[in-house]
Amino acid sequence: MYNKNNFHKYTFCEFIEIEPNKISKIKTSYKSKSGSEYCFTEEGVYRISNHWGRAANCRWRLISEIINPNQKERIGYAKWTDFYPNNETENFFYVEVNFDTKEVTFQHKNNPNFDEKAVLRNASETAKVIRQIKGILESDTWAKYLDYNDLEELRRDIIQKLITTNIPLQTIKKELY
Repeated sequence: MYNKNNFHKYTFCEFIEIEPNKISKIKTSYKSKSGSEYCFTEEGVYRISNHWGRAANCRWRLISEIINPNQKERIGYAKWTDFYPNNETENFFYVEVNFDTKEVTFQHKNNPNFDEKAVLRNASETAKVIRQIKGILESDTWAKYLDYNDLEELRRDIIQKLITTNIPLQTIKKELY
């Protein structure tokens, strides 16, 4: 179980952005060297920061309506139960794709929405698959020599294989020739 003494050591977490007026009466409990402020409660932690993503040995994401949350200071809240273990070697992560918005992200296997269909990978393997998927979503040059009827359907099929198997992209493409 994570708490104010260990949440900052090798964790993954998604903070939910909140409005500043929600914590106006809460006092800062800790201020980091990088300027982030933390307000601890029994249930969780508020983080006031202008940088999200990689924070030291942690992966902390801010769920926000704002496109680029690193541009100015934002406030995020997470319950202690929202923190999961994080490191570079264990297979903690899986890839999610929103085909409508063409957004690709990763999630932690302890996320309650994990359906166990996606392959779990370590951090570097997950980043590699995300790069490959973004290339498939953002370009169509990779499909130049393939025979297909519907490019979007082909994209979905390839991406689903990348998410749910360990078959390398090159092998998936070769099967399509």
